Amino acid sequence: MRTSSFLLIIIVVFLYAIGSPATGCGEPMGNQLWNTAIENGWEPIGNINDQHIQELGRWAVLEFDKHVNCVLKFNKVVSGRQQLVSGMNYELIIDTSDIGGKDDKYKAEVYEQEWTHKRQLLSFAKVK
Repeated sequence: MRTSSFLLIIIVVFLYAIGSPATGCGEPMGNQLWNTAIENGWEPIGNINDQHIQELGRWAVLEFDKHVNCVLKFNKVVSGRQQLVSGMNYELIIDTSDIGGKDDKYKAEVYEQEWTHKRQLLSFAKVK
């Protein structure tokens, strides 16, 4: 009786072990947000309140305003990620207000090469 109980416990543990999904190195565990894992070199911006990041967001809004028939007011960059290339790519989620005071969020993609003082707004779109 004792041996059969022991075997039963071993079988149950074995079946549990092979039936449970394994989490290995580099595999996601649980429900991760897009900005918590590195993907194709993209990583979360460490300090979203950094003066340089906020200035990039302000610049992106002003650059967008130059090319469209609307006026947006920069409020702040609320989240983002960055990718090291021959400079830095930024994907910024920016809180803005329109002329009537209505708040909206926009995603701006900015390329910056600090040592050559090059900055380019790659895209700017309303977040749905």
